[in-house]
Amino acid sequence: MMRKVLTFIMAGGKGERLLPLTRDRTKPAVPFGGIYRIIDFTLSNCINSGLRRIYLLTQYKSESLQRHIRLGWNILPSELGQFIEILPAQQRIGDSWYLGTADAIYQNLYTVESEHPDEVLVLAGDHIYKMNYYNMIDFHREQAADLTVGVVEVEKEKSPHLGVVEVDKTGKVIGFQEKPKNPHAIPGYPDKIYASMGIYVFETAIIKQKLRDDANKINSSHDFGKDIIPQMVKQGLKISVYNFQDENKRGAQYWRDIGTIDAYYEANMDLIQVDPVFNLYDKEWPVRTFQEQFPPVKTVFAGDEFPGRIGLALDSLVSSGCVVSGGRVQRSILSPNVRINSYSEVHDSILMEGVNVARYAKIKRAIIDKDVNIPQGMVIGYDTNEDRKKFHVTESGIVVVAKGTEIKD
Repeated sequence: MMRKVLTFIMAGGKGERLLPLTRDRTKPAVPFGGIYRIIDFTLSNCINSGLRRIYLLTQYKSESLQRHIRLGWNILPSELGQFIEILPAQQRIGDSWYLGTADAIYQNLYTVESEHPDEVLVLAGDHIYKMNYYNMIDFHREQAADLTVGVVEVEKEKSPHLGVVEVDKTGKVIGFQEKPKNPHAIPGYPDKIYASMGIYVFETAIIKQKLRDDANKINSSHDFGKDIIPQMVKQGLKISVYNFQDENKRGAQYWRDIGTIDAYYEANMDLIQVDPVFNLYDKEWPVRTFQEQFPPVKTVFAGDEFPGRIGLALDSLVSSGCVVSGGRVQRSILSPNVRINSYSEVHDSILMEGVNVARYAKIKRAIIDKDVNIPQGMVIGYDTNEDRKKFHVTESGIVVVAKGTEIKD
C-alpha cells in the first residue's frame, strides 16, 4: 500500500521574510536547532511515516540544500524503488521557471505518470512539526475524497500569514482563503480558524486534470491555495479536512510556520526550555539530519588561576566541535564548530556554524549566521540604535548578523 503514494516536497521558497538568513540559501535549508536544517523535519516525518518515494522541488538558491540532501539523506535503497531525489526547475514544459506551487508539480507531471501512484502527497518543506502522514492518507481513503487538506487549529488573529480553510457545520470544505484579514472561523469556535498546513493528498487522476486545466489559464497564479483548491470547491468536488494529529507527545499541539525572523527565533528558543515544548529526544520519532565529523564539545578554564575566566554553558544546546574557552553561554544555541573565547558573554542567542566570539565580546538576543568573527570587545544586542546602524534588527529587537559578515573592530 505504501508504494502507491508519491510525495512532493516544496523546497524552493525564497523566504523573503527570513532575510538575511535566506540571502544565500533557500528557506528549507536554513539551519535550525543547532544541528538541523528546516527541511529535516518534513523529511523525517516522511521516513517515520513509511513514505519512501520522495521528490524535492527546488529553485531558489538551492546549492546548500542540495549538498545537505546529498550528504545526509542518501539513505534509501534504489533497488527497492525507494528514493529521495531533487527536481530542480528545468523549463521542461516551457520557457518559465516554477510559477507557483501548482505549476511546480505541473512541470513535473511526467514523474507522476512514470510512477503510477494512487495518491499524490504534497508537502511544504518549511514548517516545524511531527506528523504521521500515512494516518492522513488512510483518512483520505476512508473518506473517498478527491482531495484532503491538512489543517491545524490556530488563533484567528494569525490569519494574515496563513491559508484558511472554511468548513460548514458538517465539516465539508466550502471555501479557501489565502492570508485573509477577516477569516471564517471554525463553526462553534469564533476565535479559532483552520489553518492550512500546506499538506494535500490528491487522487492522482484529479491532480493531473486540475493542474492541466490551471496551466491553460492566463489569469492564474498557479498556486494550490489561491487557484486549484478554490476552483475545486466551486466545482463541488469532495474535499475533506484532516485535523492535525501531533506525534510530539506533549500536551499542546506543536506546529510552527517560521516565516519571520521573530517566529524563527522563538521556535529555536522553544528548544532550550527545561521541558521543551518540541521534543527532539523521542527515539520512537527521530529527527534525522547530516552532521559533519567534529570532535566532542570542550569547556575549559575553571577560573582558579584567572578569576572570571570560566568556560560555562547553561540552559543551552551545544553542538559538536564547540569550544567554550573561558566564556559564558546562557539560554543559547551553538551550532557545530563555534568558539566562545575568554571573558565573553552570550545570552539568549543563536550562533551558527563556524562563529567565533573573541574575548570580552557581549552578545544578547541575536542570531549570528555562519562564519562570522565577532571582534574583541564587540557588543551586540544591548543598544538597538547602534545595532541598527550595522545589522538587521527585527521589530522585537532581535539582531541578525548575516552569513560571512566582516565586522570591523
